[in-house]
Amino acid sequence: MRCFDYATTGAYFVTICTQNRKNTLSSIVGEGFPLPQLSRCGEIANKWIRELPKKYKEISVECYVIMPNHIHLLLLWKKEDGRGDPSPTIVTAIGWLKYQITREINISCHTVGEKVFQRSFYDHVIRSDKDYTEIYQYICENPMRWQLDKLYTPE
Repeated sequence: MRCFDYATTGAYFVTICTQNRKNTLSSIVGEGFPLPQLSRCGEIANKWIRELPKKYKEISVECYVIMPNHIHLLLLWKKEDGRGDPSPTIVTAIGWLKYQITREINISCHTVGEKVFQRSFYDHVIRSDKDYTEIYQYICENPMRWQLDKLYTPE
């Protein structure tokens, strides 16, 4: 949203897509209640998602899912009073996350300089408890709807 302070207290839904929507992060496996089976790249992404709240104390990762060609995150920004540092923006935090994942993937796969993610990301400011609940559920159920997802690409 224009003129919105993305460092303010609140919840955000973020989607990060792989470069050219390549299925490099996971495979959706199982019947009935399918789940993502993480690839080596997906394991690296998982590691750095878990590091995000350690890097930025104001950020809580409420839930996330690592799909074959994208990652959904539900992030909560908490107010930190009395700190000298300015709060990170969503651009800063997601930029750091994408950088760390890309750097480690390129080192471990010997693909230095190769892009892992698309340039930007999708974000949605969560405005109500109902919105939060719907997005939380969407993230949790995303693997079950993988073949119907607008980001679906066959493996």
